[in-house]
Amino acid sequence: MLKPKLSLKGRALRYLSMREHSRLELARKLSPYADNDEELNLLLDWLEASKFLSDQRFSEALVHKRQARFGNQKILAELQSHQLSKDDLCEIKAELQETELQRAVDVLWRKFDAPPADHREKAKQMQFLAQRGFSSRAIGYALRQNRELEDS
Repeated sequence: MLKPKLSLKGRALRYLSMREHSRLELARKLSPYADNDEELNLLLDWLEASKFLSDQRFSEALVHKRQARFGNQKILAELQSHQLSKDDLCEIKAELQETELQRAVDVLWRKFDAPPADHREKAKQMQFLAQRGFSSRAIGYALRQNRELEDS
């Protein structure tokens, strides 16, 4: 049995019902199905006006999903790839900076059972956090934390 062809609006609403999307991301997904760019832009404008599509909700969802595993640099780079406004990015950056130090500690302790025993192990732990997008300040802070105090 053949499925009826989804309209562009129906396809957009289906994507948005699964998770939040940025305008840019949704436009990329829908462009193969749109007859022309004008049709696509009109639909995206309508979705934003109707509050179905929101870059702010998208960025909040992405930050919530990523903050337990990644540092500010990695999260902000991903948000920038979605071409969000500079004001939104500055606001998100400020919010992330408040929690980055503790997030670095949490990520480090989830990955490694014990503090580094030597310089090689310390470099390994530092590289792990750096690859996750944590700042050098957060990495230094995480490595200096005493695990025995937290376990009590």
